[in-house]
Amino acid sequence: MTEPIFTGSTQLKINATSEAIFSLITDVTRMGEWSPETYRCSWLKGASGPAVGAQFRGYNRHKWFWWFTSVRVTDLEPDRVFAFEAMPIPFLKAVQTRWRYDLEPVEGGTLVTESFQVRWTIPGFARVVFGTQERRRAELEAGAGRTLERIKAVAEG
Repeated sequence: MTEPIFTGSTQLKINATSEAIFSLITDVTRMGEWSPETYRCSWLKGASGPAVGAQFRGYNRHKWFWWFTSVRVTDLEPDRVFAFEAMPIPFLKAVQTRWRYDLEPVEGGTLVTESFQVRWTIPGFARVVFGTQERRRAELEAGAGRTLERIKAVAEG
């Protein structure tokens, strides 16, 4: 397997059980409530919830650019791990980004880590839309932080 182009992650302690947080994170139809870039997701091909191999479509926006991705759940360990990979051009079978949520019970709540691996881009196009790799990595990490803060507000509310 080739190395990712770049990676990033962020962590946040949420004062809620891993079960409660896991149910929020794995309900991809609510992703638009959490993510600053993904504004909607819907299950595909008869899927109605998370399972390894289940597919959903993510609808995204970044400034003036809007796109959708085909997404496949790759890892699912109840109350512990939820991971998926996004393929913007499904017929190429090229994974653009892998996303992963790890939940670790800690005293008084759960430590949640959101991480990503950007594995493929169209270089000139990506630079026009997102800027440098360093800038994009910083944006994705900041967005992951905002995502976790929004999940925290609901989980603790």
